[in-house]
Amino acid sequence: MAKKVLVLGGGFAALESAIWLRKYGFDVTVITNREYMYVYPISIWIPTGEISFEDCTLDWKELSKVHGFDVKFKKVTKIDINNKAVYCEGEEKNCDFDYLIIAIGADKVKHKGSEHFMSICGAPEESLKIKEKLDELIKRGEGKLAFGFGGNPKDPSNVRGGPAFEVMFNIHNKLKKLGIRNKFDITFFAPMPKPGARMGEKALKVMDMWFNKLDIKQIKGKKITEFVEDGVIFEDGSKLESDLTMFIPAGNGPALFKDTGLPLNEAGFIKINEYCEVMHDFDETSSDKFPIFAIGDSAAIDGPDWRAKQGHLAEVMARVAAYNIKMMEESKEARKEYISHINILCLMDSGDGAAFVYRDNKKAILIPLPIIGHWMKKGWGWYFKNSKLNKIPRIPGM
Repeated sequence: MAKKVLVLGGGFAALESAIWLRKYGFDVTVITNREYMYVYPISIWIPTGEISFEDCTLDWKELSKVHGFDVKFKKVTKIDINNKAVYCEGEEKNCDFDYLIIAIGADKVKHKGSEHFMSICGAPEESLKIKEKLDELIKRGEGKLAFGFGGNPKDPSNVRGGPAFEVMFNIHNKLKKLGIRNKFDITFFAPMPKPGARMGEKALKVMDMWFNKLDIKQIKGKKITEFVEDGVIFEDGSKLESDLTMFIPAGNGPALFKDTGLPLNEAGFIKINEYCEVMHDFDETSSDKFPIFAIGDSAAIDGPDWRAKQGHLAEVMARVAAYNIKMMEESKEARKEYISHINILCLMDSGDGAAFVYRDNKKAILIPLPIIGHWMKKGWGWYFKNSKLNKIPRIPGM
């Protein structure tokens, strides 16, 4: 009888682990709080109306049918490691599993006045709110737009800067096409002195050139005091006036992880070894000791100072965890690790092109790709959705 794996989460890491565990013959159940998987990297085009909300989703029921795993649509409310129990909203505890994979993601660093900004990396519905507000300002014919992202000193790996740049550049491009760009003030802001530094020094210089060329103002190195209805207040008392504020807070460990018995880092993410396994000391009273894995944004990842949690790394961690569970079940010593796969890799889209960004321990590059870069990212979105549904073959490593 196949061993059972319970996967908690509904993003890149959760789906990839479920797919590979099924390939290895395990009985897999995924618990996610949404009936669709939201493809965040392509949601940058929702505010400009280039794609619809539905274009950014994959139906979990269809995914489960294609790959043969079970899916339950519930919100996880409690994880009790020592009693081998996972509790969900409105139902009894889940205890029937042999392995547990935690891929719930992350919470966001709290900011005063958060109700006054919208985030492209927050709840999926916020992308529609950004579009609604932008459409309102376009109809008015003028406005002040502010785009930014924050950091978490306790864990700098959980920062989402790329999507902030992408939404800003895409909106700039839309306004330019409409012939009203000169009627809008666009400002980028971030509390760190060198936002985007993890991409490398060369990339920073190229970004500064772009900002100047596109007439986008910058406010860097000023800590944010609070967000208000008509802008952002900084620590020095200055104010950035804005009709539309799009901000991406850094990630923080989910409150759910507290009091679980899981080992956490200072930011509240789950500590793992290089094999994505949680090195947990069970209580002496614990009757059933079982392997636990944490992957994606839920995990505290090791590596260089510039490391960043991205979708492709989440999928690497998922495949590593699935393989290592297989080896455990076969009583083999072979293991795969994730640390050597850490790199920064993205196509930063602007609506009229893109920039290929790559960084590892040996190099950091940014290559402008006018026009074709935009369609390359569009192609990736099509590939991602159709390959996950087994409608087209998957490219190894993608």
